[in-house]
Amino acid sequence: MKKLFKIALVAGGLLFAGNIVSAQQKIAHINSAELIKAMPEVVNADKQLETFKASLDADGKTMYTEYQTKVQAFQGAEKTLSDALKDAKVKEIQDLQKRIEEFQQKAGEDFEKKRGELYDPILKKAEDAVKVVAKEKGYAYVFDTTQPGIVYFDGGINIMPDVKIKLGLK
Repeated sequence: MKKLFKIALVAGGLLFAGNIVSAQQKIAHINSAELIKAMPEVVNADKQLETFKASLDADGKTMYTEYQTKVQAFQGAEKTLSDALKDAKVKEIQDLQKRIEEFQQKAGEDFEKKRGELYDPILKKAEDAVKVVAKEKGYAYVFDTTQPGIVYFDGGINIMPDVKIKLGLK
């Protein structure tokens, strides 16, 4: 059964390759990670994201310091507190711990949202440039060599220089 599956897979691949060759469609490739790294907008986006992350980290650290202070104060005075006051302090500490957990969750979501706001336009600009170059040069397929799925390629047409020109990059 496995052998039959492999044979069918190879036959399908050959059929696909035969169709590509017979139609004489042009295929190109690009390293999108290298392209995006070369875009000057990335430096600014990286700085903004790092500043945003530092702000979130500072807020989280402030909350954690407050939590530690309350826990230490409670532990130091625990033996002298009445049961009602102990219960109130424990609840206060638990509430603060819950707020910290909620903050961490929201901070992670906010960070991802900010990353999208900063990088989505950059990614779209790169994608649009690749599409324009592919259409101008008549490529039917452009493979991204940074993505899994390209097992092997030898030479071929690298459209990186054309896309960099389209984006005004050196």
